[in-house]
Amino acid sequence: MLQRCFKLQERGTTPSAEVVAGLTTFMVMSYIIFVNPAILSFAGIPALQPQGVPFVPALAATCLVAAVMTAAMGLVTNYPLAIASGMGLNAVVAFQLIATQKLPWPAAMGVIVLEGVAITVLVLVGVREAILNAIPLALKRAISVGIGLFILFIGLVNAGIVKPGSGVPVTLGALTSARVAVAVAGLALTVLLLVLRVRAALLVGIVGTTLLAIVVNAARGGQVWTTPGVAVIPGRLVAWPDFSTLGAGLTLEAVTRLGVLGAALAVFSIMLSDFFDTVGTVIGIGAEAGWLDRSGRLPGMQRVLLVDSLAAVAGGAAGASSATTYIESAAGVAAGGRTGLTSVVVAICFGLALFVAPLAGIVPAEATAPALIVVGYLMSALVREIPFHDLEEGFPALLTTTLMPFTYSITNGIGAGFVSYVFIKLARGRARDVHPLLYAVAAAFVLYFLLH
Repeated sequence: MLQRCFKLQERGTTPSAEVVAGLTTFMVMSYIIFVNPAILSFAGIPALQPQGVPFVPALAATCLVAAVMTAAMGLVTNYPLAIASGMGLNAVVAFQLIATQKLPWPAAMGVIVLEGVAITVLVLVGVREAILNAIPLALKRAISVGIGLFILFIGLVNAGIVKPGSGVPVTLGALTSARVAVAVAGLALTVLLLVLRVRAALLVGIVGTTLLAIVVNAARGGQVWTTPGVAVIPGRLVAWPDFSTLGAGLTLEAVTRLGVLGAALAVFSIMLSDFFDTVGTVIGIGAEAGWLDRSGRLPGMQRVLLVDSLAAVAGGAAGASSATTYIESAAGVAAGGRTGLTSVVVAICFGLALFVAPLAGIVPAEATAPALIVVGYLMSALVREIPFHDLEEGFPALLTTTLMPFTYSITNGIGAGFVSYVFIKLARGRARDVHPLLYAVAAAFVLYFLLH
């Protein structure tokens, strides 16, 4: 049955490999179970907390949306891609729509629903895939490398190896601190496992580092990781989910409060970010897995984009913010995931996390950071295929690869690459070499940067 449904032999994989890949992806992205509700409920900002989404219901909504839409991705597309509430997008909801524009949180989620509907329409009429196919191959490769560097940077920051500097943007972290030392030890373990060609190296590395974190935290009296539930043996394993936010985003209150133009601008800003985050993610993972054809196109891309777009609608309707395809899916691909069975395993894990949230919260960021660093390295290998000697291709590619980690945004990197690519072509009198859709996209990104 699994063979017929997921074509395991054709993809050169096995059920056990897919399970390991699914567990790896879930472990790497499981932080969203707690980070998303923390952002949506304004954790750390007590004065704003009454405006934000309630933490416990947001946690349940986050798990539910991730489980349902990731399962849909695996079953509909047969690609090992996972979906959950998007980082960055949840911050826009929390700090722009709610904190700055003073929208009640259900109204803010209504904006997400409208954005999801708009982007779904673009998929159904073929615009989203057409834009993807219009991207030059060099930029597609640059997107993959840029995402790899972005993941690498996220891993270094999560590990504490890189931290904000005094007088400089970033600097080396305190390598002798307990948390950073655990992350460094986990990185050494993960690299060793890769050298020894252990198939489940990333997953074993995450589990091993988590166990080390629990031991270190216990030895220090629980003072290394002070967030409740992290790096400790949980007092209970089961908690009943609270679904009180479901359906909260099915409202047009944002239009009445912001006006048609204001609501349209909010939807446009979020839609553009969501649109190209997914495009970049899928291209990057597809290139790493070898799924792209000679033109850099992903077979069955329309189905991937459709599920991803509907996930935005589901996330807003459930009160979990916009859900999108996760770049951390690359960890599962690196661990051997090749089919939708990997996604189904991830979905099952998120479904279980609805009831065993205390157990899912054990894994600290320092335990998943080594996996992200290794995945970033693997994805950056495509840099050798980018023609940096050619100004028309190389300079936009350089902006794309560097601005993603430097600005902490996939969308910013893609936008800078598109705008510079079109500008250089025009400056050299080669306007006909640019696909018409790229002009529209570049103009949209100019507006995006001005609004940003």
